[in-house]
Amino acid sequence: MGFTHNPAYVCQLLFSVTWGAASGWWVPACVLLGLAYAWLMYRQPVTLTRGARYALFALRTVVVACLGLLLVSPLIRSVSYKPQKPVILVVQDRSESIKLFGKASSLPVSALSSLKKQLGDDYEVHEFSFDKNLHDNLSNTYNGKHTDISSALHQLNDQFANQNVGAMVLATDGLYNLGADPQYEARNIKSSIYAIALGDTIPRRDLLIGNVTYNKTAFLGNDFEVEILAEAYQSNGEQMRLSVAEDGRQIASQTIAVTSAAFRKIIPIKLNADKKGIGKFAVSIAPVKNELSVQNNTETFYVEVLDARQKVLLVYEGPHPDVSSIKQSIEANKNFEVKAVLADELGNVNVADQNLAILYQLSAAGYSKAQKLLSARMPLWFIAGAQGDVGAFNNAQKIIRIKVSRGDEQEVFAQLVPSFTAFTLSDSSQNKLAKLPPLLTAYGSYETIGNANVLLKQKIGNVAAGYPLLAFSDEGGKRTAALAGEGLWRWQLAEYREYGNHHAMEELFGQAVQYLTANANRERFRVYPAKNVFDEGENVLLNAELYNDALELVNTPDVSINLKSGTGKSYSFLFTRSGQSYQLNAGALPVGEYSYTATAKNGKQQFIARGQINIRPLNLEARQSAANHQLLRTISMRSGGQMLYPSEISKLADLIRKNENIKTVVYEDKRYSDMIDLKWIFGLLLIFLSTEWFVRKREGEV
Repeated sequence: MGFTHNPAYVCQLLFSVTWGAASGWWVPACVLLGLAYAWLMYRQPVTLTRGARYALFALRTVVVACLGLLLVSPLIRSVSYKPQKPVILVVQDRSESIKLFGKASSLPVSALSSLKKQLGDDYEVHEFSFDKNLHDNLSNTYNGKHTDISSALHQLNDQFANQNVGAMVLATDGLYNLGADPQYEARNIKSSIYAIALGDTIPRRDLLIGNVTYNKTAFLGNDFEVEILAEAYQSNGEQMRLSVAEDGRQIASQTIAVTSAAFRKIIPIKLNADKKGIGKFAVSIAPVKNELSVQNNTETFYVEVLDARQKVLLVYEGPHPDVSSIKQSIEANKNFEVKAVLADELGNVNVADQNLAILYQLSAAGYSKAQKLLSARMPLWFIAGAQGDVGAFNNAQKIIRIKVSRGDEQEVFAQLVPSFTAFTLSDSSQNKLAKLPPLLTAYGSYETIGNANVLLKQKIGNVAAGYPLLAFSDEGGKRTAALAGEGLWRWQLAEYREYGNHHAMEELFGQAVQYLTANANRERFRVYPAKNVFDEGENVLLNAELYNDALELVNTPDVSINLKSGTGKSYSFLFTRSGQSYQLNAGALPVGEYSYTATAKNGKQQFIARGQINIRPLNLEARQSAANHQLLRTISMRSGGQMLYPSEISKLADLIRKNENIKTVVYEDKRYSDMIDLKWIFGLLLIFLSTEWFVRKREGEV
């Protein structure tokens, strides 16, 4: 427990005796026992003087009384009082918008750093800065490409939970482009928030592109639509000249009349996918006179133009919500087209047109109807469940063997296997998958067969069972996968409820389908990036596969790659071996377009793979120029704090001192222990007995 007080405290420790189940009347009984024992021992001394006799009598009384109390074993209560100073958290926004739209003189780094000195030793001050992530210490650089105020508040609330946090000083312009509304997270902070309002709330003359909505993929020869949010402030009466260019060539333009001081309009533009590959599109607004910033007048986006989709056949026997979840997760990647059919309708399907077949919870009869698929060379993905036949599942694939002990089901969580190397999932998706609800599997034991590569293992409750849940295999150039559980619809719902999207499900199924269909064209050497377009500051990940003459994966030879930017600068790397293939983390590269050439030599054969990636700039911080001080005012008032401007930071120390809710808290810690557990009592008794023996020895009584 704790209580508050203003003066400084020194840690105190007090002791007292409590009897618990024993009676306090044992104390006089033990004292009487000690007196009686000492009287019997010293009632007729021979050579002892009166003083020595009384001293030894007292020592013996104390020793015997203490031994008696030890046998009764009362409890010793110790109470310690420990003060904790008020914790003051100083949190500073280090994102680009502070530098772009704020005055250099208003950046309060020196003033914030001096707060610790002004408050003195009565307070414990911790300093942080944030953009997308939370960082220790204040910063003089404002280069963050994202702002996530809510995440910074959440992390600090967790980090200082159960501590005496008196106040938080939050220096920001109130603009955020990641995470939830900071007002909701601020409600969880039980201390006063003093907001330092940076930036300027007065809209200034500025034209900008607020957002661009588009599909990341399109198909050759088709039209696709792009929606552009154009904004203009303090520019009433101007003509906004909007243009779209593809690879530097203008392909569309519009002129829009600005009709208000705070103008916003969504402009749809139809474009044509006229060439295969990754197209670079730039949307721009011509600047006007006296415009605040031209950095937010241009936005670049990339669209991958595909020649045709990969076709995925999803075979099932009865209605199940998993069928819809699988279809939606795969088709989130426009490279893939899913056709769901009943097993009875397989006779109407042209197997030669399909690139992958997913066999979902088929019975023995269902597998018989799918014999044409099983005997084909196409990749297959088997999914087991309560509606399927376990024996037929075991016979149809050579990846996972299920030994059913009884007809029950059990819930299992997915546990990622770090050593999986067939493809790479992002850290975000890995974290999400580990937190998703359990799938249903048949009750029994599981084992892998042959060269199965396990991505997910089963975790039953908090126990890692080690059984395979999702595994892949590549045998003779034919790739297969097996999933031993159902309930994927739960994953889809839970991810959307928790994160507001299906990114982890979409990435898992997209990467899995891409891996299964990757070697359908029998390329001997393949190099492919985790995605074709990376954000600025994001690590560039690439994968490589090398096959021998028997179409078996090998990774004995070295694989090198050269990345060349549009400006002619080259970056050379050597892939690292991972499992049977190769992987490369090239780190963060500068913004621009890169072509790559990878080489490998197997025996006398030389292999070359080429491709292209793009690093797109992030202009999120330039999209809003007017600070949101209303947000900061609301947060500070609800918490019992106050919003200040940079010129008022000198008042902050006095405001914190005068806040009656910010006090030193003294925590009282009570502990109970048996008297027999106190070692110092045995030491004291040993000293008393040794002293008594020494005196008696000197006086000739021993």
